[in-house]
Amino acid sequence: MIAMPPPSPVFVAGTGRSGTSLIADVIGEHPQFYRIPMETRFLVDPGGLRDLADALTCRYDPLAGEDALHRLSDILTAGVPGRRDDRGKTVPEIVGEQRYRDAVERLWPQLIACVFDEFAPAEWFGNADRPTGPFDPRSRRRVIPKHFTDRRELLGILRGLIDTMFAGAAADAGKPTWCEKTPFNLLYMDFLWELVPEATIVHIKRHPVSAIASFVAQPWAPPTVDGALAYVKPIYDQWLSWKETADLAGRRYVEVRAEDLAADWPGQRAALFERLGVDDVATPSFFRSQELSNRENDFDHATRKLVERALGDVIPAMGYA
Repeated sequence: MIAMPPPSPVFVAGTGRSGTSLIADVIGEHPQFYRIPMETRFLVDPGGLRDLADALTCRYDPLAGEDALHRLSDILTAGVPGRRDDRGKTVPEIVGEQRYRDAVERLWPQLIACVFDEFAPAEWFGNADRPTGPFDPRSRRRVIPKHFTDRRELLGILRGLIDTMFAGAAADAGKPTWCEKTPFNLLYMDFLWELVPEATIVHIKRHPVSAIASFVAQPWAPPTVDGALAYVKPIYDQWLSWKETADLAGRRYVEVRAEDLAADWPGQRAALFERLGVDDVATPSFFRSQELSNRENDFDHATRKLVERALGDVIPAMGYA
């Protein structure tokens, strides 16, 4: 019997409140995929790998590159280790604390061309001729980032960070590959495919009116319909504008609707796993029609019509009547 190749890594994407967490759970419950159990927040978030890739290539200047390195350092050394999921775990604890530390420490020498100390004048006086006092620093550490004329070289370095963390965690779990979920992966598919060319991106959609209703109900989101529309509609607009010109032929791209998954869970689950290149298996997590339909009743008729008018062409463009 010929052994099947391992499936490709998976990025889960969506507008938010569309089922990204649930579908990532489903994929992670398959024997072939290890689900990174929280949003890692250093791939596409501001100051993460996406911004760094541009700052050290097409947007390079020494100051912009140094700023990008500072921001990434803050994320990887303070932000990521300081944020816990609902189980109280951090990303370093999830992927292995020593593995995480080693991967981050190996990263910096590959990105920095030169390190030097710059004299720091006394901030209180604004005069470099006056002493700074016995406790104030007399200098500050500066770096000159490398300029990568070949973007692929930099992406290879960043891919090494991902492989060490994500693939290492998957191997620890006895699984051949991984699944990472961050809703705004939706807006940065080009970068994710640059970083992991063989990746499959699973985009889960939900009726936009239901998504708006769900946003309004979240404690971290705008509490009004107008606020939720101001937050969410530009996400739809950005995605649809990108998709108009994107060439998805030959890409590993899977688009599913939460409503379809709920209406025929066994059949839709089997179709999803087939498109991911793995056998169908029953999973503890699944989509429920009742939970999706609950949001349909959150708005009265007048409010629903207001939301539909505000969204306009977004609703049919996302595949909903």
